Amino acid sequence: MRRRLRFVPLVLLIAAVVEIAVFVLLGRSIGFGPTILLALVASAAGLVLLRREGLRAWRGFRTAAASGQPPGSQVLDGLVGLAAGLLLALPGLVSAVVGVLLVIPPVRRLARRTVRVATERRVSSMVAGDLFGPRRVRVRRGQPSSSATAPPDGPVSPQAPAAPGPATTGEVVEGEIVEPRQR
Repeated sequence: MRRRLRFVPLVLLIAAVVEIAVFVLLGRSIGFGPTILLALVASAAGLVLLRREGLRAWRGFRTAAASGQPPGSQVLDGLVGLAAGLLLALPGLVSAVVGVLLVIPPVRRLARRTVRVATERRVSSMVAGDLFGPRRVRVRRGQPSSSATAPPDGPVSPQAPAAPGPATTGEVVEGEIVEPRQR
């Protein structure tokens, strides 16, 4: 994680250079007055969207928490909406376009799904279950092929990687991953 953080200043610098270049190019083509007006309108729309999405996310979180449901989907929807509002509110035309794209429902669903998958990879399955509810998995029943190895005797460490084995053939059974809570 820390290795990725060292690139943040470089990415921010490149984003600022791109924003300035787009602003100058658009200013030359339609005029600087309309370009400044467009940037101000985008920022005002972003501030309105930030307020609306923040309130909506808070209400969704409270409703889910009060009803005992996992609040993860409401939190993710709120985060994507807040990111859209923040990108619109920032002074810049490229960030405003990305913010507008995040408001479009199919793009928003894709962003939500991407954030959810990234979150599920970084937290334990118990925390992911608390956030997003039980996950559905596909389990295949069948006879393992002759090259598959038998599982070791005794308890298996949760950190131990699963031994890759060949796929088995058989009936597909829908199920949920359920782990006992540790107290």
